[in-house]
Amino acid sequence: MTGPGGGPGRPPAEDPAHERELTAVERAIDRAAHRLLAGSPARGVRAGLIEFLVFGAKQAWACVFGAALLAVIVAVRLWYPDDAVLARNDAITIAAIAIQIVMVATRLETGRELWVIVLFHITGTAMEIFKTDAGSWTYDGEGVLRIAGVPLFSGFMYAAVGSYMVRVHRLFDLRFARYPRRLLTAIAAIAIYANFFSHHYVVDLRWVLLAAVVLLWWPTVMHFRVWRRTFRMPLLVAFALVAVFIWLAENIGTVTGAWLYPDQLDGWQLVSASKLVSWFLLMIISVVLVTWVYPPRPPSAPAGGASDARSCQS
Repeated sequence: MTGPGGGPGRPPAEDPAHERELTAVERAIDRAAHRLLAGSPARGVRAGLIEFLVFGAKQAWACVFGAALLAVIVAVRLWYPDDAVLARNDAITIAAIAIQIVMVATRLETGRELWVIVLFHITGTAMEIFKTDAGSWTYDGEGVLRIAGVPLFSGFMYAAVGSYMVRVHRLFDLRFARYPRRLLTAIAAIAIYANFFSHHYVVDLRWVLLAAVVLLWWPTVMHFRVWRRTFRMPLLVAFALVAVFIWLAENIGTVTGAWLYPDQLDGWQLVSASKLVSWFLLMIISVVLVTWVYPPRPPSAPAGGASDARSCQS
């Protein structure tokens, strides 16, 4: 069967290599869809509805770490006792660590994914320390679990983005047509990360970098398999959609007072839409990190097959 994207529309049961990459919960989602669709036509309203529900379930599962962390931030900021011995920020940090431990211990997160998440945590924390010192945003002074005034839970917010990226890659068996050379993408990611620091001292190159990203990834089309059908989407559109959802989550975080931008100190207002560009560029860093764990595969490459390494442009 062929999905609307033109790629293979095999159910997971017919793709054992891909199924081996999934965690127990992810296999359960696919198998539930298989039971619901068993014997039904591949087309039609019912098949389309099931595909949509499976898509939603997989997206929700990909966001599980970030959603859990955001729920903790909101709950602690709104309902945590003011006179508690443990400071709010420290409670959020401890909860974030507990969530990460549970996910690894229960094998809801794979070992190689954890490496990407840790790297993103480190790069994010380093940027947080610099940005708060430069006055880009502020945290309250509560707690002892902090580095240079930055509560340690902030690094987990960046780790949540990394967690989503690696999960969605595996859940939807992502393939890429005309993916740029990884060396060029790495150079772009390094330049973007450097600009987050350097623009405080020299000219801000974010618009130049944005143009470079558009030129680099413009030809790339992402193929993603929901269950029996494969769909296509320009990769730049996917980047933009994820950036929008991160911006929405950031608004939720700031409305609770977990952190604030300078223009929010005298009263909350929406996070500036200009931050969408920052999040879009930050997505590139996370994407590049993920591709060193999951090399981009063309639509014709078998999942988990020997061609993985050969299919990646280096």
